[in-house]
Amino acid sequence: MLSLRAVNQFYGSQHTLWNVDLDFPQGQCTGVIGLPGMGKTTLMNCIVGNLPVESGTIVWHEAGAPPCDLLSQAPGQRQTPRIGYVPQDRRIFSQLTVEENLHIAMRATGTADPVAKSEMFDLFPQLHPLRQRRANGLSPDVQYQLALANALVTRPRVLILDEPMHGAEPSFAQKLTQLLARLNRELGMTVLLAEQQLSFIRRVADRFCMLYRGRNVAQGHVNELNDELIAHWMSLEARR
Repeated sequence: MLSLRAVNQFYGSQHTLWNVDLDFPQGQCTGVIGLPGMGKTTLMNCIVGNLPVESGTIVWHEAGAPPCDLLSQAPGQRQTPRIGYVPQDRRIFSQLTVEENLHIAMRATGTADPVAKSEMFDLFPQLHPLRQRRANGLSPDVQYQLALANALVTRPRVLILDEPMHGAEPSFAQKLTQLLARLNRELGMTVLLAEQQLSFIRRVADRFCMLYRGRNVAQGHVNELNDELIAHWMSLEARR
């Protein structure tokens, strides 16, 4: 379980996250939804450690182990649980080959298991015949698969995806749906998914939380994400 309690974050004098309380159950997929600019990406970056948190706690509690306060660790060094993160811009090494990307991802976290790389080619079979191809020569969807492989090759306990459907082809949505189901149900991985496409969230998520102007205004089982809730917090009027 990943738990956030009273998390506040600022960009300079701008208060961006307001006393956010959220629970992300272990082994489930939680969709973080909201209009653009409501704090989804900021929340993801606070969890990963890319942004400082002004106050509050972010605690990982795995069965059989003591709770771990992620904020007690230096930003960028949050290894318990190991967190895999795929930002919206992917951040792959465009001038390096697919295989070189995976090698650097493993070295960055001290992972030296040769089996891990072969597992990525099993998860993403399109990458194997392209393993000597430079990343900038891949299609956008295959580039995203590489970004996912870079995140997963370290065998994280938590996977965070920021707007994976942004600019994606419809065929990729089906592939990602199947992958997330496998990660959740077969491997027990906890997935956090910041996304605006509600149809995708309803297909892949177990739970949802909704952000509005940096505040968590609703959360629950994905079946509770009804039209009334969406109309109230995600209509054009809600932007005002």
